[in-house]
Amino acid sequence: MILAITHEGDEEATPVLEALARRGAEVAVLDLGELPGRAALALRYGGVGGPTSLRLASGRVVRAEAVEAVWWRRTRPFVLHPGLSSRDAGFAERQTSEAVEGFFASLPARFVNDPWRDRVASHKPLQLAAAEAVGLAVPATLITNDPDQARAFVAGLAGAPIIHKALHATPVDWHPTRLLEGAERDRLDAVRLAPVILQAYVPGVDVRVLAVGPHLFAAEIDARRSRVPEDFREVYQDCPVRPVELPDGVAAGLRAVMTRLGLAYGAFDLRRRDDGAHLFLEVNPSGLWRFVEERTGQPITEAIATLLLGR
Repeated sequence: MILAITHEGDEEATPVLEALARRGAEVAVLDLGELPGRAALALRYGGVGGPTSLRLASGRVVRAEAVEAVWWRRTRPFVLHPGLSSRDAGFAERQTSEAVEGFFASLPARFVNDPWRDRVASHKPLQLAAAEAVGLAVPATLITNDPDQARAFVAGLAGAPIIHKALHATPVDWHPTRLLEGAERDRLDAVRLAPVILQAYVPGVDVRVLAVGPHLFAAEIDARRSRVPEDFREVYQDCPVRPVELPDGVAAGLRAVMTRLGLAYGAFDLRRRDDGAHLFLEVNPSGLWRFVEERTGQPITEAIATLLLGR
C-alpha cells in the first residue's frame, strides 16, 4: 500500500494517484487536517492486541504493517476542536504532532520525501550552503537582519540590480521575489525587524529542474519579456516553456545536492545567463511540476509513480 499525505486542494496530486491506480497500486490518502477530530491513530506496544493503525475520516483503516511507501506531498495544519482555549489548543496540537510524527517515524517504508528531511531541506540557507559545497555557482547573497550589513552589501554591488525575497512563506503571507528599487534601498533599517534574503540579480532565463530519484527533467521558462522577469511564478502561464539539456557538471551538482539534503524529489530553480552559466537559486522539496509536464511532454508524473512503487 502507498499512503499519500495530501489534500483535495492539491491539484498536482491527482494525476499521480491516477497513475498509481492504473498500475494496480493500492493507495490511501490522508489529509493531516482531518486530525485529530475526524481521523484517528492507534499505536500499540507491549503486547496490546491489534495492529498499529490509522483510521481515515472515511472510516477506512490503514494498518502500519501494510504501508510500503509514503508520499509526503502537501500537508495542512491539524484542525483542533473550536471549543478549546488557546492554552488547551496548544497542548492538543503538540500531542497530535507527537503521535503523528511517531507513527510515520516508525514505518519501515519508502518516503518521497522523508518528512523530517523535507522540513530541514526547505531552509534556504541550508540549500545555498549545500549548492556551494558541491561546486554549483550561487549568486552573491546576504541573509541578514543587520541594517549595516545590508547597506554594505548593496554598496558592494555598486549599483547592480539586487532582488529581495523571504526566507519562508505560507499561502497567507506569500511574497514574490522583487527587485530592490527606489525607496526600498532607503528603508534597509527595516531588516532589523526580520531577516531578509538580499541577492545579486541574475539576468537570463529561468530553468526549472524536477529531480525524481535519479532522473532530472529540465525546462527553460523565459520570463524576460514578462511584467516580472525577476519571478516567473506569477506569469509562467504566459511564458515560453521548452525542454532543455543540462550541462553534465550542473546535473551532477543537482544530484549531489539531493543526496546532501536527503531528498527523493525536488523542484530546482536555476538561472541560465547568456554566457551559458547556470546559477543555483533554490530547491522546493514539494514544488510544482505539472505546468512543466503539460508544456514539454516530459513524463514527470509517471516517474513519480514509478519512484513510489520502488521500480
